[in-house]
Amino acid sequence: MKMNHVGIMVGDMDKAVEFYTNALGLKVVMGNTKVVEERETAIGRMCIAVFGEGFKGFNIAHLVTTDGIGVELFEMKERQERHEVDFSRLGIFHFCLQTDDFAATIEKVEQFGGKVRMDIMRYHPEDDNKPAKMVYLEDPFGNLFELYSHTYEETYASEYE
Repeated sequence: MKMNHVGIMVGDMDKAVEFYTNALGLKVVMGNTKVVEERETAIGRMCIAVFGEGFKGFNIAHLVTTDGIGVELFEMKERQERHEVDFSRLGIFHFCLQTDDFAATIEKVEQFGGKVRMDIMRYHPEDDNKPAKMVYLEDPFGNLFELYSHTYEETYASEYE
């Protein structure tokens, strides 16, 4: 099994595309496109199946990471202004990107309306031979994401305290 893409609900498509391309370095595959509720096309029928009758339409854009993972942005016509994180609810609560340059990425995240939620931390601060580090951030709409300095396997190949 391979990861193909992740879908993210955003509050303003233009701002979201600007953030995810300029702050995080993703590339636009398909720009902002309006989707309306209809039954004439396969896409229309699929959206009704996913979102239900009366979803009122949305804007969608497709982006891709440098390693080919898709990021599908959705701006629903009817939506909250901001994602409210509730750690008691089940479901996906973040995604993670990998970078070699935490400082530059964090600077761009803040420049384009995102937020840093914590200090950068090392998984193994006691061992200089294990430099893996991480940090949690938010996009401009409150969606959580994480930055890793190393691959997932490198990060978890040994236990941590």
